[in-house]
Amino acid sequence: MSYDASAKTLRCPFCGSERMDQQQDARVLSADDVVAFAVDRSAATSLLRKWLGAGFWRPGDLATSSVVTKMTPVFVPYWVFQARTWTYWTADTNATPAGARGDWFPLFGEHRGSYAGLLIGASGALTPAETDGLCPFDLCAAQPYESVDTENVVVEQFRVQRKYARPAAHQALENLERAACQKYVPGRCRNLKVNAKLEGLSSTTVLLPVWIMAYRYQDQVYRFLVNGQTGRATGQAPISWRKVIAAIAVVVLLAFVLFLILLGMATV
Repeated sequence: MSYDASAKTLRCPFCGSERMDQQQDARVLSADDVVAFAVDRSAATSLLRKWLGAGFWRPGDLATSSVVTKMTPVFVPYWVFQARTWTYWTADTNATPAGARGDWFPLFGEHRGSYAGLLIGASGALTPAETDGLCPFDLCAAQPYESVDTENVVVEQFRVQRKYARPAAHQALENLERAACQKYVPGRCRNLKVNAKLEGLSSTTVLLPVWIMAYRYQDQVYRFLVNGQTGRATGQAPISWRKVIAAIAVVVLLAFVLFLILLGMATV
């Protein structure tokens, strides 16, 4: 983690702690490119308030009672993968040809694809679900590392090595190929299986802008993230158990009323 000049100390942007554990020196991987911030502090705060007010299952006073306790701009590391794919696929369709027996008919085929800009998070503090939830980013706006001001922004170091990011990239490419092959299946599809072979898999490194925020609600701290380029938001929010219990009670009441109606019809 880089030094935060505004804090004048080494401070973790993810938990706010100033306690640092001594570790052995490790090789630092530098980023090839950086995407600069386009969302400022006030806009990120507005996105938080709007996000807190959305969602039926959240407490009604969440947006008004929550207090922002920490807000830090961070350049989060990502791997950027590119690859070509050659996929063989099989599937069943309910669009059976005339004269065929059964409700399902087998199909097979092959598909070639080319993918670029596949992002795999390399953060050690954010979870894969969080780094995925912040996507997409416009990588066309990326600039060389030297041309972006990183003095007043925390720069997280790469914590996920390429050899560990490759399986995640392979799975993501396979999912993309599965979606592409399904388009060739008419009607309803089942048992879709793909065997994707990757060609020319390569990767680069990039730092992407993220606002990492912490807010407090009823003595509990939650994390909120904002894509610093597009404003896309993701985060943690409490659940209103009163609403959950009320919804369960309504469902049970409706089921009981339906049971009484069916019972009355059966005795007639």
